[in-house]
Amino acid sequence: MSDTIQIPPHISAKRRWASLAVLLFAQLVVSMDMTILNIALPHMVAEIQPTSDQQLWIIDAYSLVLAGLLVPSSSLSDRLGRKKTFLLGAAIFGVASALIMFASSAGAVIAIRAVLGIGGAFIMPTTISMIRSVFTDSKERATALAAWSALGSLGMVLGPLIGGFLLEHFSWHAAFLVNVPLMGLVVFVGLLILPEIKVRRAGAWDAPAALLALLAMVLMMWGIKHLAAELSFFNSEGLAALVAGIGLMVLFVVRCLHSETPLLDLRLFSLRPFRGGVITALCSMFGMAAQLFLLSQWLQLVNGSGPLESGMLLIPQAVASIVAGMAAPALAMRLGAKPVLLGGLGIGAVGMLMLLPFIDDLTLAPIIVSTVLAGLCTGSLSVGSAVIMCATPREKASSAAACEEVAYDMGNVLGVAVIGSVASIVYVLGLDPAALAASGLDAASISAAGESFPAAVAIAQQAGATELLAEAVRAFDHSVVVASAIGGIAIALACVAIARLIPNGLSITEEIEG
Repeated sequence: MSDTIQIPPHISAKRRWASLAVLLFAQLVVSMDMTILNIALPHMVAEIQPTSDQQLWIIDAYSLVLAGLLVPSSSLSDRLGRKKTFLLGAAIFGVASALIMFASSAGAVIAIRAVLGIGGAFIMPTTISMIRSVFTDSKERATALAAWSALGSLGMVLGPLIGGFLLEHFSWHAAFLVNVPLMGLVVFVGLLILPEIKVRRAGAWDAPAALLALLAMVLMMWGIKHLAAELSFFNSEGLAALVAGIGLMVLFVVRCLHSETPLLDLRLFSLRPFRGGVITALCSMFGMAAQLFLLSQWLQLVNGSGPLESGMLLIPQAVASIVAGMAAPALAMRLGAKPVLLGGLGIGAVGMLMLLPFIDDLTLAPIIVSTVLAGLCTGSLSVGSAVIMCATPREKASSAAACEEVAYDMGNVLGVAVIGSVASIVYVLGLDPAALAASGLDAASISAAGESFPAAVAIAQQAGATELLAEAVRAFDHSVVVASAIGGIAIALACVAIARLIPNGLSITEEIEG
């Protein structure tokens, strides 16, 4: 037992791997929920008719709350206990999933997604920090982190398939109910199997710092989203929120650096491999988030696939991610972490940029190839997690997990907000109001069609306006390709960070010193 961390001595191999199974099962459920939402969104839009801004909030409310609470919840887990924190998150996630059955408006869905974010904030960092603490052997830990990454990818497979099946037979509400019994199982089994882990002498929980972290993250993310939605860097509300958020974040950083028991140990960023791993997570998720969001709509509204078929078309990407996620650590043990990360992310960048030649003739085949290459990219990120954890002492695992999860979540929010907004601009500019007016559409219908692609499809189907449908599909194809290309550039920038920050020959089976 360490002087700085309280953990049951001599955890048997059977209990270690059983604990991993519980943690991974919760990770699987959360991953399923993300992709279920993508599949359910067109049905949700058709029923509750949210505005384009509300659609983005439905997607981002979860990530916004999650980003604000990751750091406070990670620090709290060191004091309350990582097992208790994890199980509390699972219970909140299950209850919130049940509440979606009563949601009949965009506002209600956004609120429930925010509650899901609270549950996710207690679950996600504790899965990684518990893996770091339970698996003291670095080779076992690399295998466990690979499984953690692979289960996230498996959730991408099961989410669309299960969600698609439920949407074929029930309303979109039912797609979320699958979380309820699954999280109930996590709570029940976790109570019996998971070891409790606390940090000794962690000090009092810094409530002011927690409030600073929450407000700073929420204000920064909201400001960025608002500026992106308004398509203006000079929008007063968005700019004020962003500046205020940055100011509060500066205060949070100063408070942490001057605290003997900081809410978040920012000294970890002095380690170059740690910085490289966090930057990789941020850039990669930023690059891929908007593409996944837009492609779920493309498959159903352009390709004409039903929810279940759309889910099946995403299977190749998830399978590629699973295979890469399990193979990457073995390759990294043989070749080193750096070439595996550079190779995986390089493949992902190529996969997202390869759609550019198809901008005027986007079909299913290049999209499948692109998503498979992106899947290989996400699979390699398990090596990045292993690098981060090798650089982190066990008692600092919560801080490291919080940093990694914040990077993923910020990347997701920024990707959907920034790249998604650019895609919206491309879509709007691609519509020709004069041509649509000449085809007989009234001004109100043309304006509504410019709100979003799903709205344009619904109007075209109701009015039998084939010209509108063709025009909207062409504009949306362009927006998908442009969003994918921007994502590819972001992933290429992650490759630059890896090349500069991660040393040659770095092994994921050795603890990194300083």
